Amino acid sequence: MARIAGVNIPTNKRVLVALQYIHGIGPAKAREICDKVHIPDDRRVAQLSDAEVLQIRETIDRDYMVEGDLRREVAMNIKRLMDLGCYRGLRHRRQLPVRGQRTHTNARTRKGKAKPIAGKKK
Repeated sequence: MARIAGVNIPTNKRVLVALQYIHGIGPAKAREICDKVHIPDDRRVAQLSDAEVLQIRETIDRDYMVEGDLRREVAMNIKRLMDLGCYRGLRHRRQLPVRGQRTHTNARTRKGKAKPIAGKKK
């Protein structure tokens, strides 16, 4: 099992798909990495040599922000908005949708399970 950026990559999948298990790498970046390291699309992780895995690891470390660093940066950006007290920061602070979605109905993913209001009978 190959370990890249602190993540165990599944060995039976194609390299393009396996790289997407790393937080911060999607389909486009996975293809970009494979092109830089000159790995064909149909290659599986189990078929990679140690040198190729090392090349992939070095490319990701050098050119991309992934996993812990990326999570930390996103958290710091959200914290900065909250400290500023701007509208987006207030929405984050109250755990409401940030991007203009309606909250009268829906928004349950962000707001959590519906809370019953006491004394609302009749």
